[in-house]
Amino acid sequence: MGRRNIVPSRRQAPSAARRTIAKRRSTREQLLEVAGQVFSEKGYAGTTGKEICERSGANAAAVVYHFGGMDDLYRAVVQEARARLAPSEALAAAVALESNPKAKLTTFIRTLTQVLSAPVSSTWALRLLSREILNPNAIFDEMRTKEMRARATILQSIVSELTGLPADHPAVMRSCINIMAPFGILILIGQQRIERTFPMLCFGPESVAENTRHLVEFALGGLAAIAREAQASQ
Repeated sequence: MGRRNIVPSRRQAPSAARRTIAKRRSTREQLLEVAGQVFSEKGYAGTTGKEICERSGANAAAVVYHFGGMDDLYRAVVQEARARLAPSEALAAAVALESNPKAKLTTFIRTLTQVLSAPVSSTWALRLLSREILNPNAIFDEMRTKEMRARATILQSIVSELTGLPADHPAVMRSCINIMAPFGILILIGQQRIERTFPMLCFGPESVAENTRHLVEFALGGLAAIAREAQASQ
């Protein structure tokens, strides 16, 4: 008996439309990744669509085709960086799983510590954030303001519970700044430079638990003092 010719069904073989969609998605993702790298190196003002396309191996019109232009490409890059660096929605969801304020504070601090200690901390996402904190443009500043307000709301609620003060009390707001300051330093200076300055310290993944414990204890000590002062002044 001769061998039967087996003809692949349409279900088995991807359609031309599916291949086209996959190719477009791949090109878009490549543009996004390369754009993130270039923006983190040169900033928005120093970056051109031509360079991004050349480094991506894409057609010169690819930025306009996939994103509509440089502004929308930059918005997409900023949103991608945000998604990689513990966005406020992820923080809020993690904190909501805890039942007491100390556990909420620990979760809040541990989540940020994990992100800044993970491999993502050495990628373009964090470099872009650092660059734009120092010299933000309007597109980034809009996102940063919304993100900071969202994180501040989460942390104000936690600090309010721990101190017994209203969330809008000045001491609560100042305490939020105190708690967030170490993460700002890590973003702006970078863990490698800090470790060179203080060789006995480590901010890698293996030190997340220890660094979280220290930051939580330091914060709780300060908040307890703030609460006592507020009670004494009443």
